[in-house]
Amino acid sequence: MIKKSFAKTGKVCKATFNLPKEAVVDAKNVVLLGDFNNWNVEDPTSMKKKKDGSFETTVELTPGREYQFRYLIDSVRWENDWNADDYVAVPAFGVYNSLVVIEETVAVVPTAKAPAKKVVAKAAPAKKVAPKAEATVAAKAAPVKATPAKKAPAKKVVAKAAPAKKAAPVVEKLSTIEGIGPKIEGLMKEAGIDSFAKLATAKLETLKEILANAGARYKMHDPTTWTQQAKLAADGHWEKLAKLQDELKGGKKK
Repeated sequence: MIKKSFAKTGKVCKATFNLPKEAVVDAKNVVLLGDFNNWNVEDPTSMKKKKDGSFETTVELTPGREYQFRYLIDSVRWENDWNADDYVAVPAFGVYNSLVVIEETVAVVPTAKAPAKKVVAKAAPAKKVAPKAEATVAAKAAPVKATPAKKAPAKKVVAKAAPAKKAAPVVEKLSTIEGIGPKIEGLMKEAGIDSFAKLATAKLETLKEILANAGARYKMHDPTTWTQQAKLAADGHWEKLAKLQDELKGGKKK
């Protein structure tokens, strides 16, 4: 299982690797080897045994890269991570390596709606009244005054509000859920589960079927707590989600 914690600058990711008790059995020594330490068996990354019997260590990795790795137990047995982001075949040795993907952190901030501009309607200027014309009547007729022209009513102008800008869509990363890596997130989205809300209402049988159809390397993942985590994320209960994830290993209860 791999937990990732990014620095505020986004330039460093602290990846915590954990191999459960069931994988190490009665091992005395477990080390971590991978691209990040050049697979150097002479200078491996040591792992510390915890009270629960698992072995754990933390490594600082660079975002925007993928790293292959494996665990070496008592210098004789190799073991893959039980919940790696993916697994990569190594034909030369006939084995699979575990893969951890350290994504670049990009904050997605929804664009605020622009307030509609108020338009003040200006009344059209009233037409000037024509000067009174005196009609001249021939042959002894009394002068007749012309009827003054009526003022034209000012036209009403209806102010149209400027259309508000649409907010940019918020991308929900399902990999926020403990136990879901980038590859599994892709499988979920291909199956139409592309949001926390959809994952929260998905049936356990459906999730297991998606993993099983993707192959053996995905079938071993346990989605039991994914819907519970997704509901907390969908409701914005991030503190409760973090507390729950502290009680999980690879998405499963410790």
